[in-house]
Formats: sequence, structure tokens, C-alpha cells
Amino acid sequence: MNRFLSLILILIIPASLIAQTGIQGTVKNQKGEMLPFAAVAVRGTEQGTMANEDGQYRLDLKPGYYEIVFQYLGYQSGMKAITITSETVTFDAVLAEQALDLAELKIGARNEDPAYTIMRRAIAKSRYHSLQVESYKAKAYTKSSVVITDLPFEFLYKKELEKIAKEENFKKGVPILNETISEIEFQQPNIYKQKVLASRNSQDNNFANPNEYLLSSFYKPDVVGNVSPLSPKAFSYYKFEYLGSFREHGIEVNKIKVIPRAYGDGVFRGTIHIIENLWCIHSLDLETVKTGIGLKIKQLYAPVQQVWVPVNQQFHADGGIYGIKGKADYVISQSFSSLKVNPVFAQDIEVLDEKKEKEEVKPVRLSNRDIKNQNLEELMNGQKKFSARNLRKIMKEYDKQTFEATREKGEDVDMIEKRVQSTEIDSMATRRGIAYWDSIRTVPLSTAESVSYKRLDSLVKVRKPEVKTKEESDTDQAGVQVRKGKKFPLTNVLTGHTFNLSKEPVWKLKYTGLVKGLQVNTVEGWTIDRAGFSLMHTAKADTLKHKKGYSLALNALARYSFARNKVAPLGELEYKWTGNRLSVSGGRAIAQFNPENPIAPVLNSVTTLFFEQNFAKIYQKDFVRFQYDHQQQNDHFKVNVFVEYADRQNLVNLEKTNPYRWINWRKREFTSNTPDNEHFSYTAYEPDHLALTAGVSASWKPWQQYRIRKGKLTYYKDDSPEFSFTYRKGFPEWAGSKADYDFLKLKVRHGLETGIKSKLYYQVAAGSFLNNTSVHFADFHHFAGNRFFFQLGDPVGTFRMLDYYRLSTDQRFAEVHILSEFRQLVFTQLTWFRKYGIKETLQVHYLATPSSRNYTELGYGFDVGIRFPFRVEVVGSFENMKHRHTTFRIGTTMNLPF
Repeated sequence: MNRFLSLILILIIPASLIAQTGIQGTVKNQKGEMLPFAAVAVRGTEQGTMANEDGQYRLDLKPGYYEIVFQYLGYQSGMKAITITSETVTFDAVLAEQALDLAELKIGARNEDPAYTIMRRAIAKSRYHSLQVESYKAKAYTKSSVVITDLPFEFLYKKELEKIAKEENFKKGVPILNETISEIEFQQPNIYKQKVLASRNSQDNNFANPNEYLLSSFYKPDVVGNVSPLSPKAFSYYKFEYLGSFREHGIEVNKIKVIPRAYGDGVFRGTIHIIENLWCIHSLDLETVKTGIGLKIKQLYAPVQQVWVPVNQQFHADGGIYGIKGKADYVISQSFSSLKVNPVFAQDIEVLDEKKEKEEVKPVRLSNRDIKNQNLEELMNGQKKFSARNLRKIMKEYDKQTFEATREKGEDVDMIEKRVQSTEIDSMATRRGIAYWDSIRTVPLSTAESVSYKRLDSLVKVRKPEVKTKEESDTDQAGVQVRKGKKFPLTNVLTGHTFNLSKEPVWKLKYTGLVKGLQVNTVEGWTIDRAGFSLMHTAKADTLKHKKGYSLALNALARYSFARNKVAPLGELEYKWTGNRLSVSGGRAIAQFNPENPIAPVLNSVTTLFFEQNFAKIYQKDFVRFQYDHQQQNDHFKVNVFVEYADRQNLVNLEKTNPYRWINWRKREFTSNTPDNEHFSYTAYEPDHLALTAGVSASWKPWQQYRIRKGKLTYYKDDSPEFSFTYRKGFPEWAGSKADYDFLKLKVRHGLETGIKSKLYYQVAAGSFLNNTSVHFADFHHFAGNRFFFQLGDPVGTFRMLDYYRLSTDQRFAEVHILSEFRQLVFTQLTWFRKYGIKETLQVHYLATPSSRNYTELGYGFDVGIRFPFRVEVVGSFENMKHRHTTFRIGTTMNLPF
């Protein structure tokens, strides 16, 4: 039977898999050194490959005559004419270093380096070249190889590493590989499709990783967060030096040295080759650094349908962080087919440098009227010469017209990516055998990479499939998995647990646990908050007859104070659907006077126990509240409406607070629970009272960037201007309500780029109590203050030193916040800071109220951001232009669960 199957396999395997023909060998220089990832192509066709990191190459070809071209950056191209019959030809290519012709240069006060006129032309034409291709199809082979070279304190987790090595095929020094064969389709202006035909990973043969094709283009202003040397802003970040030129296949290629004015994260350095007259990229060899990890990029271009496109790309990363070191290589070899040139840019044009060719520019100079809303195809084909400035304007107008036309047709658009991507994975992608990969792989495996696959194959043989017994897992009649033979863990009493009651529609019962709400304060002592149960019902959009999904939750919660031995019950009914939330809640709550909760309960517990500082000021309210919220994706538009009726009662500190000061600081004492406020009219405690209040707030980002895919509009999270307003009102004499006020607030917030890795944020707000007949302290307008050395939350709109309640007001106010991030300022003039992406910040915070005395904060700091959003700041406070205090702050922008 086995012999019969073997015979069938032999008959159905294509002949190309049994007896392949082509050319193979190595690529090296005249010193005998191998040239890793050298480009190998068949002249006059789209066929090609690249060598591996050991300089070995293989190119499968049918019998016939071929001219094979070998290319490597910095070396002269080599060519080998071969005739392939029935055997594979072996040829070792030897490349000579590239000889450059240096013209007589006169560089002085009046004669600039020739590199600048070359780059001005190339920059002006960069968008032209990125738009030249109307559509294409290509076949791409990508390979990534990641090697961990050093692990700190490896002896501490030796057993864990051994387990991972057996189960996941991971070992220090052995490459983790991923190979992908894909078919690529591109259509202007922004449609990109990828079909993964085969994918193989050295950690698991069943692991499907499409290894998404890198679309970084140096014709774009931004390349993976770095300024491209062909960006319109390039001269602000780079200096250029002409290194010479060489001729190759009838074209002249200029070699330009790219010199960053301040090297580090955000810029490149190296060389770029520009083809004379065409002003397009021939090849490039650039490097940059990302948070201490070096990244090198090499690209080789080749003409396809007279358009130069990248056929060979290499990315190499090397470095480490927190003691973990490694290196990674990513290579892309692609062959283009069915390439169609954009008719608007089908005819080549001449670009004139206004600085060097003033007299030639005058006759062809165009006005804005000549460009805007014109037929650009007729304009481009009718005029062969353009100034660099006019060409940039034409490209902007083309982008505008194309975007508007695409949107009017109802097609997919994307304001940020300018690209619509889709990835399809073939059902056989992860099932291809070794014979298939050996036949189609365009870049041979290195010795180390072959070892990695052999380790995987040996591990797969010894692995046994995991089979669960009936005792371990079973299914009830409702289809919900139920584990048998295991008791309810006692730890769940503290941490909580969710019970699945049904599948579709989903019914769940959630027990919140006790630990999450554990906190301490000087009013209640040790307290457990929001402990109880939630019954949740969720229906998806396609469930039953519901056209839209929804969720319904009934919460029965409680707050318990151990020192006061009191329970505060809380009930809530919540209904959610497609960005909307409607809730009804009531019971007893312990709330901070500022409803924004300026200090998190967990943080207040820490300051109370360890620093003898009880920052949170709280009161009790028995209430009922109706609330509606609407929020569009990424905060494009938000609305909040509420009505609340509450019986508010004051609270005082416990008589004995010593158990809650674990460290007794010499110059500190717990403060009263009565907020310290310069405008508060009550000398002791305001009387208990009833209050009926209502409010509405809304925010809108009218210029937020978006994308449309398949008719669905999605907004990006960005820092475009956000306008918001808030209106609150207290209703007197309604059911005994003592609140009588009208409050209005307007605010604008915006963040804008001021340079690469540099940004300016500002937030301006103003408001007033239009009527303040009876305003209780809980209804005052409070500000985002901070008294602790560790600061959480919004770094822009939060004061660093302001007391939480000292300047709260029931009158008018205005506040301004400015935070500016600099890639290069004082200390960041040093390259070390920029290599690790460390930025310097300057900030100003200003508050004006009738009693604020022009409260101002000035700050300077470092935004570290090395794998962690971490800030260190020094801040000074001023009142009436007089210095009051200076302090240090440590902050983070992470959303911590406090």
C-alpha cells in the first residue's frame, strides 16, 4: 500500500519539483568576502532573487539563454551570460568595488555642494514617482529571522527556558524564522491586496503569520516615523554631500551622502543614489535608531515598464533593551508583472531648480490659477518643463482631486494611511511541504536557519496531541462548557468570578469580589467598595431578530466601612447599544466633591498609609440618577445628559486615625475632611441639603481624520481640535431642593506637530456661574489639581502643584495649559538622548479666578518613553508673578486601573 501511494505521489508531483534547472552559486567581492543579500536578476525580465546572509543564491530557470545581473550596493554590477540545458549551472559572481567619477567641484560662499540641486529636484519629483504606477501585480517572497543573543540573569529561569525550548522551539542563538510567499495587487490611489500562498514558521508549522508586506516608501515624507531624505522638510533635518557618480547600463547615478543635522530617533544617515535627469531612486543604504535599537535599511530599484521600483529590500535591526539583546533581519524579494503606468505621469518631464536655473524657470512658471481645478493630465503632457515649486503644487492638487473623486464615487478612502489593505490567507498556506518550499523559495536558507527548521521537525515528531478526558471537560445542554471535578476556588471569593449561564444570547452572572474595591481613608477606615453581583445579558447584531446588538446589566452593589460598620447599597440598571448608554441608578454613595475624582481611591490609600496625607475629601449622598451617554468612535462626538436628585450629607474624620498612619511623619498630620477653599463661605461644614441638578455636555472634533471601507465610516484617534461645552443647572424649590445656579463652560483642546518627534499641545477653557444664588461646594467648578509626587492621567490639562480644592469657584474662571515636546532642545543636543527617543518638555499652566492671584506653573522635564510612557519634571508655582514653591514630579500617561 505504501509503495502504491509513493508511486501516485511521484506521478502527481510536477516535473519542476523533481528535476529543477537554473543557476546557483555565491556572490562575493574581490577579497573573497561574501556579499549578503546581493540582488540577482534576469536582464530584460521580472525574474529575480537575492542571496542569503551567507552570500548564497539560487534562481530556478527553464532551459534557454539568459543574462544574469548581480548587484550589491557600493559595487559595480556584474553580468553572466549562460545557456541552461538540463542541469543547474553553478557560478560564483565576483563584484568589484564601485568607482566614482568626481567632477571638479567649487564649493565656497557662492557655490553650494552639487548634492543640493540634485536633492531639490528629487524632492520635487518624489510624489510624481510614487504616483507613476497606476496598478501592478507582483509576487513577493519575505523572510524574517530573529535571534536572541543575550538574556540577563539566564540562570534564574533556566528550567522555564528549557521548557520553552521543547514546546516552542526557542533557543538563544537559534533564529526564529518566518517565510511567506504572497501575491500582491495594487491599484491607485490606495487599494492594496495581498494573498498569502504559503507561510512557514520555525516555531510551529501550524502557525499562520502573513508577515505583512512592508510598504514603506522613501518617496513619502514619513518612513516609519522618520523624516525621509526626499521629504519636503528634508533640508531642515539633513545636510547633503555629493560623493560622485557612476554609469551603469547607460544611465548616470549620483551618490549622495545623507548627513542628519542631529542624529537620533526620527532621522536617517547613510547614502542614497539618485538617477540623473530622472531624479528617482536607484538604491539606498540608510540607518536610524529606535529607542536604542539600530535599524539599517537597504533597497535596490530596477526598471519595470520604464518605472524604477524596489525589487530588493533588506531591514536589519540590532541592539537591545533592559539587558535583552538580539538581532533581526527582514528581506523582501519581489518580481513585478502586469505593471500599468499612470497616464497622468506617463511622459517624463524635466524639473528645473529655481535656485540654479532662474532664467529657464521664468517662461514655464505657473500661477495658482493655472494649477487649481485644472485637467492635470493635459497639463503634464502639454508642458515638459516644470519648476520644482510648481511641480510640488501640481502633486498636491492631484492628491486633492483624486481624493474627492474617490469619495464621490463611494469608494474606499483613507485620510491617514492613504491606503486600503486587505490580506487573504490561502487555505493551504501553512500546509506546504518541504519539497514545495525548496522549489519555490527564492532566497536560500543559511546554515543557522536550516538548523532552526530541523529542530522544529524533530520536536514535532515527539509531540503528542493533547486530548481532554470527559472528566476534564464536558458540555451542558445549553452548549456552555462546564468543568467537572474542580471546586470553586476560595481565592475567587476575594478576586471575583464570572458564571456563564448561556451562550447565545449571552447571560452572565458576575461576582465582583472583595479585593478590587479595597481601600482606606480617614473618614471610613478600611472600606470595600462596589462589592456585589451583576447580571448581564448581551445579544449580538445577528442574534435572534435584533438588527443591532445590545447589552443589559443589572448591578446590585454595596460599600462597607469597617470602622463605621455601615453598608451603603447601590443599584443600577444599564442598557447599551451602538455607542449609546442609558442608565438609572440609586442608593447611597460616597463621593469626592470633585466628580472627576482628582485622586484615585487606591492612590489616596497609599498616601494615607505611607505618607500621612489624606488628599481625598468625600461626602455622602442618598440619590437617584438618570443618565444618557452617546459616544462615537475615538471621541469624534460625545454627549452626556443627566438628572440627579440627592440628599447630601457631610462626613468627618474618625476620632481615631492612628491605625491608618503606618508611618508617622514628624511635620505632618491628617487634615480635616472639610476642603480648604479660599472662596468657600462656610467656616465649618455646610449644612446637609437636598439638591435637584441636571446637566448636558458635548464635545466635537470637526476635522478628525477618517477612513471609509465598504461604506463604513471610521474615525482615527488624533489630536485635531476638539470643542466642548458644559451646562449645569440647580433647580430650587423642587422637592425641597436648595440648589439654585446656572453654570456654563467652553473648552478647546488641540495638539499639532511642530517637527519630527516634536509636538505642541494646548487646552484653553473658560466659564462662569451665570446665576449663583445657591451653590453648594459639590456644585462648585473644580480644577484638575495634584499634590502627590507621582502624577497620573492627562499630562496636558492637569496642574502639577495646585491643591485639589483651594481655588474651586462658584464665580467665573479661565485656565490655559500648554505643553510642548522637543526632540532637540538643551540636553537633547547630545546624541545619546535622541538615540533613546528621550524628549524634553516645557509647560505652562495658568488659572484665573476671583481669588487665584493669577496662579501659574512653569515646568521643564524629560519624556523618557523607552517602552514605558514615563515623565520626570521640575515645576515652579507663582502667584502675582511671585515664586511660591518648586518641586519634582514623576508621571505616566498609562491608563492604570485605579
